Amino acid sequence: GLNLVAPLQDDGYYRARPRIAIGKKQAVALDDFYGLNPLLGALEPAYKDGALAIVHAAGSEDDTRSHFEAQDLMEHGGVAAGGWLGRFLRAQNQASSGPLSAVALGRAVPECLRGAPTATVLQSLDDFSLGDNRAQLKRSLAKLYGMQTDLLASAGRDTLAAMERVDQLRQSAYYPANGADYGTDEFSRGLIQVARLIKARVGLQAASLDLGGWDSHFSQSLIMDPLITRLARGLSAFYKDLGSEVQHTTVVVMTEFGRRVEENSAFGTDHGRGSVMFVMGGGIHGGRTLGKWPGLSREVLEGPGDLPVTTNYRNVLAPILTRHGSDKLDQVFPNFTLEPMAIYG
Repeated sequence: GLNLVAPLQDDGYYRARPRIAIGKKQAVALDDFYGLNPLLGALEPAYKDGALAIVHAAGSEDDTRSHFEAQDLMEHGGVAAGGWLGRFLRAQNQASSGPLSAVALGRAVPECLRGAPTATVLQSLDDFSLGDNRAQLKRSLAKLYGMQTDLLASAGRDTLAAMERVDQLRQSAYYPANGADYGTDEFSRGLIQVARLIKARVGLQAASLDLGGWDSHFSQSLIMDPLITRLARGLSAFYKDLGSEVQHTTVVVMTEFGRRVEENSAFGTDHGRGSVMFVMGGGIHGGRTLGKWPGLSREVLEGPGDLPVTTNYRNVLAPILTRHGSDKLDQVFPNFTLEPMAIYG
């Protein structure tokens, strides 16, 4: 978080990172305190449009500094069965849960989608197919499901209808709108698939996509810079590509924890606590960096020298889920007292 959104006016930042800090002249100024890593410059238009808000010193209550434990806790939304996004989808109207209501771009269902009524894993729309002989097979399945009236038959008919829509998408090349320029990396390719599904009206309610590899114990710039570039280019292109569709779409960027404030001897940083969250989309009162900034003086740092978490990630997600139809946040985030952040006003 400190490498993506730098606290330019906090002297503790430059004292702790004399060799790897983002310089004041390099940064893309957000306000009179924070600045973007210059590699995130492609996100400045969304920020200036008021469609992008940043929450600093965000994270979870987990203090193990273990990737595995911290990510599990965050994706489950606490110590609870299933994932927070799965519980959100399960609390919605079941009639709206089609085969493409929840999609994970990758190779496995992420923990956040565990427990969803349906969750489809794919790397491209070509994966959502019945194979080369699909026309005859679909006719046979349609006849079979058409003879039944139970829930399984209804789900089968919905799936066949979604396959028909996806088949139509595959028949024509996709050209991003509004001059959007995606990269050729896996992250951008995944965002293209999400954009296509949103525009195709296949009933998509939630999508999950990972961009891994940020563990920068050494040579932080060498490790993070390519990832920052992919993140910025992908999100910027997605924002442009959606056009008016962004008004009913929300993108959340989150991570399980941040890095140690002080750089180490290998020009890197070790596991820490607080980080940042990005929220982009319709209705966002953006153009702001939110969250209580605790400062980076030594007396306020946590444990071995970490940025404290002043905003729990659930309080960022809660108003977003409310906007997208949830009135059962106590089921989505059980055993947690919510204090929703005012990201919409």
